[in-house]
Amino acid sequence: MGRALITGASSGLGREFAWTLAAEGNDLVLVARNRDRLEELADELRQKANIGVEVLPADLNSAEGVDTVAQRIQSVNQPITLLINNAGMGLGQDFVGGDITRELGAVNVMVNAVLVLTHAAVNTMVARGRGTIINVSSITSMTVQGTYSAHKAWVKVFTEGLATELEGTGVNITAVMPGLMHTEFHERVNVDAGQWQEFMFMDPQLVTNVALDAARRGQVIVVPTPMYKFTYGLLKFAPRALVRKFAGPKMSGRL
Repeated sequence: MGRALITGASSGLGREFAWTLAAEGNDLVLVARNRDRLEELADELRQKANIGVEVLPADLNSAEGVDTVAQRIQSVNQPITLLINNAGMGLGQDFVGGDITRELGAVNVMVNAVLVLTHAAVNTMVARGRGTIINVSSITSMTVQGTYSAHKAWVKVFTEGLATELEGTGVNITAVMPGLMHTEFHERVNVDAGQWQEFMFMDPQLVTNVALDAARRGQVIVVPTPMYKFTYGLLKFAPRALVRKFAGPKMSGRL
């Protein structure tokens, strides 16, 4: 058993990671902005899983918040053995005419925080000779649906490059690329999730299991479910002109 730090832990996929890891007997450090939601989840996990849970409220859109989490990752007391960079945000806007502050916030949460926290983790883990990192990318990284796609593509390529650098160190890094899931994500960015057929949605519990299994095997890129594996391959080899036409910003489904 170990100790996992999960960003974006209060809802969605982060919450599923917390429950799955708790059921295995791992202690947890839960990171999100909302202290009340973190405390509520922590109490449930302590009672039902009988594990140790730390609550670490932090806004990853701020340098102070990222630094707080990085310092916890680097702590030699109760070391972090698994880092899950899960925190994310939808922008809910076009780039042209959009709010640049929101764009910069997305870069902070989904790029800068992943970079800084991974840097803190690998240096600590490599020194110990063991550790695991899971970065949550997205199948959207293969599309061109605005800057969100760009951020998730960065996560994927960053993970692949770092995996090569980490070979032989005892530290594994994995990027998981889920597709559609029923979480709060679409509601928060004013997207009608009802436009997609139900069979297109992944079970978040399945995504967590696939991601954790892949990380333990040292698999660098993992795409859950056969349907999305096919989608990944299709987008990977399709002419980019077709991708721009059929998987561009106008296909995001915003209301």
